[in-house]
Amino acid sequence: MSSSVCHAPLPARMEAFTTRLCLRAVDQYERLLQTHFNKPSSKEQTRLSNHDSTGSKDHRRHKDGSGSSNSSSSYSAFRQWRRSTSTGSHNSRSSSAGSRSSHSLAKLPNDPATIRKMEQFPLVLSDATMPDDADLSLKFLALNALDLTAPASDVLLKNRLKSWFQLSGHPDGFAPAGPGTVWKRKTGGAENTERIVYETLSKEEALRDCIPRYYREVEYKGDTFIELQDLLFGFNDPHVMDIKMGTRTFLESEVSKTTARPDLYQKMIAVDPDAPTQLEHEQRAVTKLRYMQFREQQSSTCSHGFRIEAMKLPGAPPITDLKKVKSHSDVLDIIRQFLDRREDTRQKILARLKNLRIKIEESEYFKSHEVIGSSIFIIYDSEKVGVWLIDFAKTREVPNGRKLTHRRPWEEGNHEEGFLFGLDNLISTMEEIFSINTK
Repeated sequence: MSSSVCHAPLPARMEAFTTRLCLRAVDQYERLLQTHFNKPSSKEQTRLSNHDSTGSKDHRRHKDGSGSSNSSSSYSAFRQWRRSTSTGSHNSRSSSAGSRSSHSLAKLPNDPATIRKMEQFPLVLSDATMPDDADLSLKFLALNALDLTAPASDVLLKNRLKSWFQLSGHPDGFAPAGPGTVWKRKTGGAENTERIVYETLSKEEALRDCIPRYYREVEYKGDTFIELQDLLFGFNDPHVMDIKMGTRTFLESEVSKTTARPDLYQKMIAVDPDAPTQLEHEQRAVTKLRYMQFREQQSSTCSHGFRIEAMKLPGAPPITDLKKVKSHSDVLDIIRQFLDRREDTRQKILARLKNLRIKIEESEYFKSHEVIGSSIFIIYDSEKVGVWLIDFAKTREVPNGRKLTHRRPWEEGNHEEGFLFGLDNLISTMEEIFSINTK
């Protein structure tokens, strides 16, 4: 699955409206927490701490339940309450949540209207970017808990419908979120491999700028998502390209069964009737490994170590029928069309690709992990250029302390996937464009 999902920036008037909406959401949500968690605002806390305690202030402090609690404790209590409301009855859940946080909260919300509203907020399962500063926690929670980010409110969806597009991947796998973020449906098995990889790489100083910013994993109306930076936010009608990396885009575990299958034989001959061997024709069946390798050979995956999944040019719909672009001359033509003879842009993209290669070569994480089905996502407009590494649902740690080169040919059991082989070829292809243009 590709996470190549994005939407063009909002018009200036819509941006201003969104900002006001966000600020209004912060204020409303802060008041909601204060009312139902008996918590003063951070400004009120500061004001109270700067004055001597008096009878009236003591009374107010007692009434507000301020004590030594801060916005982080309110956030923690709300999170506990929200987790508990995802299962079982509300009364038993709120009782449990209240007992866990009784040291800082007087009570949890109990009126039906508020409960219904708060149960619509996404359940935050993990937070990689929650601010440590307690004063920021409440505002962060407000912006990331309201419908502005989970998925986008009806108002935002209606205004952004025309500018939203998904370049590749499953059409039901994504949703626009708040300004500058998207939601991607859980992938990578029960453990949510993609979330784990994003959280890990977000902590690596050298690599965190090479991937979309990861915000959190959330549960919303029965589905689990990860919230990521919308890579196209801030670009103006850009050129976009999604390039699937590697000489192998399937896991070894996916082709471990050696049973020949008639359904895969039918799929193969539908593409190329002459592809099966004489024995396969006689058996009218092929193995999963044979079929997957055949499928990889239909594009530039095997020869180049990358294939162009999709592309979007300014003012035109996405081009998604590029997976069978195979010959080197065809690959050159597509990339040349994408670059549009912009030499300065080509140089900037090359610099970013070479920087990405250096960081991957030096990364201990990549040495011990096979990176299957990941993409390089390239974006540029008249002002900016961006190159990111995306899609980690099939990233796996290799067994027995094996170290990968990401360049050696794949043999079953060695876990090599050809990622750096493909990146080498992508860079050399970009460099070759210059010699063609100068002839």
